[in-house]
Amino acid sequence: MKTSHFTALFGAIILFVAACSPQGKVEQMSAPAPSFDPMPLSMMEAPSPDPRVGLAGGLFDAEEAIWNLEHVSFTPPPKSSVGNWNSDLAFKGNYVIQGNYNGVNFWDMTDPTSPQLVNDYVCPASQSDVSVYGDLLFVSGEGLEGRLDCGTQGNDSRISEDRLRGIRIFDISDIENPEYVANVQTCRGSHTHSVLKDPNDDDNVYVYVSGSAPVRPDEELPGCSATLPEEDPNTALFRIEVIQVPLDNPQAAAIVNSPRIFDDLTAPPSHGLAPADLAAIEEARAGGAVVVEFNGSPIVIPDQFVERLRGMYKSEQGIEGDLTEAQEEEFKAGVPDMVGSMFGGADELSDRGPNQCHDITLYPEIGLAGGACEGYGLLLDISDPANPVRIDAVADENFAYWHSATFSNDGKTVMFTDEWGGGRAAKCRDTDPMEWGANAIFTIGEDNKMDFQSYFKIPAPQTTEENCVAHNGSMIPVPDRDIMVQSWYQGGILVFDFTDPANPVEIAYHDRGPVNPGELVMGGSWSVYWYNGYLISSEIARGLDFFALEASPFLTQNEIDAANTVKLEYKNAQGQPMYKWPASFALAKAYVDQLDRDPEMSQEMIQQLRDGIYTAEMTGNMDVLMELAGTVSANASGAHADKMTKLATTLQDLAQG
Repeated sequence: MKTSHFTALFGAIILFVAACSPQGKVEQMSAPAPSFDPMPLSMMEAPSPDPRVGLAGGLFDAEEAIWNLEHVSFTPPPKSSVGNWNSDLAFKGNYVIQGNYNGVNFWDMTDPTSPQLVNDYVCPASQSDVSVYGDLLFVSGEGLEGRLDCGTQGNDSRISEDRLRGIRIFDISDIENPEYVANVQTCRGSHTHSVLKDPNDDDNVYVYVSGSAPVRPDEELPGCSATLPEEDPNTALFRIEVIQVPLDNPQAAAIVNSPRIFDDLTAPPSHGLAPADLAAIEEARAGGAVVVEFNGSPIVIPDQFVERLRGMYKSEQGIEGDLTEAQEEEFKAGVPDMVGSMFGGADELSDRGPNQCHDITLYPEIGLAGGACEGYGLLLDISDPANPVRIDAVADENFAYWHSATFSNDGKTVMFTDEWGGGRAAKCRDTDPMEWGANAIFTIGEDNKMDFQSYFKIPAPQTTEENCVAHNGSMIPVPDRDIMVQSWYQGGILVFDFTDPANPVEIAYHDRGPVNPGELVMGGSWSVYWYNGYLISSEIARGLDFFALEASPFLTQNEIDAANTVKLEYKNAQGQPMYKWPASFALAKAYVDQLDRDPEMSQEMIQQLRDGIYTAEMTGNMDVLMELAGTVSANASGAHADKMTKLATTLQDLAQG
């Protein structure tokens, strides 16, 4: 509750301001009423019934549902990308760099309503995840088809001197003509990677490589081993790779360490398969699909992977043309052993912890990284960039595959995603548990230990024709709130607030109907990130989407305007910048809106704050702000002390120019 002396002080300030100014007298002005009442999130409700349920499908003509977002633009993929999946995004200046399994697309976003394709650079690889630093572009390659020469013919043999599995490095100082300057080969390729610019090292950047594919043969890359650590201490299992890239000589990029951050971890708990999935596997088996036991559960081997295995079998057996019926039976009978050997022996690894990470999110300003490492979420100390050290690890029986991580801006909270089903399956059905394929939110204590707070999953059930599970996103720089935008594949994108980590709340979304309403085909938002005022989504099958936040009771226009004062020079998927807000009237008004969300706050005091800030903004009289700053600072106590102090500092900085 508010005390009478606080109101009296504000009344005195207003009288003082009305009487004094550099020009003489400044007349107090009344601020216009907010377009929305900023209510507590706990009192707000999303649209009901949920308009995302039951959307009609189609590749480019699906029905759409949108709430608290503006759809700024949609751009279909270039011809070179059609039929190939779009993957992750990176940003440099006014450019959006979009990975694709056939190469990399460069978009000029100077006009977000109509992004222009600058270059569709053909260089096939899976997944072609991208990152930038300065004039360097880093691209992941993991699959068997990638070639050192960026050729489109692939590699037909098990051993190929032309195969690329690792990191490609390009010079993009002329973004219309990228120059392929180097590559670093790794034993398991690069599914994803993270670029670390150490604040204390201006000569190098470091690339953390996460490769979850089978270990390549020693005959193809000498030194690669898939044996257990006790048999070979140099095994490519149970480690990540750290590449050092000299900025003045990127051609000299090389692996400088292979830290074993998984030591002593045991097998995590597992929830197994959902009943709907078990039924689907039996149906697929009856239809002739190849099903193998892997890590204690049956899985259907995708047709395209079966074809690769069949090609290897034919090559090893010296068979040309189609297999006979007997050869096909022999091949299928041998698939479990082929899969097991490729993954280092699943049975031997089943009682151990993870042997690789999927994503590692680097937050260099706080010296920490969040490793989403298949069966565990790890917290890493990256203060020495070449030697990351594990400082905590968490497992959860509700999580199937720890996929990515995101920190709150202050580094006190970390959120992990669970890519249950690998991203290619429908995991947001109305029969699926809300704790599976979701986010798990942890607070980080003073001792750097993670403490579980809550799960959060897209609340709108999706169909069996839509691959849907938690995937990639980023923080939105709304001051003093933890707000994230996140992709959910064909579940669309959503924006949610986890300022209270125990009670996350959805506040905006966009969704389309299934790509193909007749069957499940891969599609939806691979990733979505905030970048300089826009939410930009890489749509796997459809192209590129730009969105902007719309004001609502959940998020005021002042908060949006304050977020948009943050300007980045570049942004990477697994590199988290610390957002810092310049002093602005939008920032001051955003703090007032946030104070107004508390029903215990005096509305008289809130209006006095609004009027004083508005008067200064309209008249240019900064004495008003100095007086407000002093009084707010003097009364910064109790539950709102921190926000009041930030408001006072902002007012003072504005007044001082």
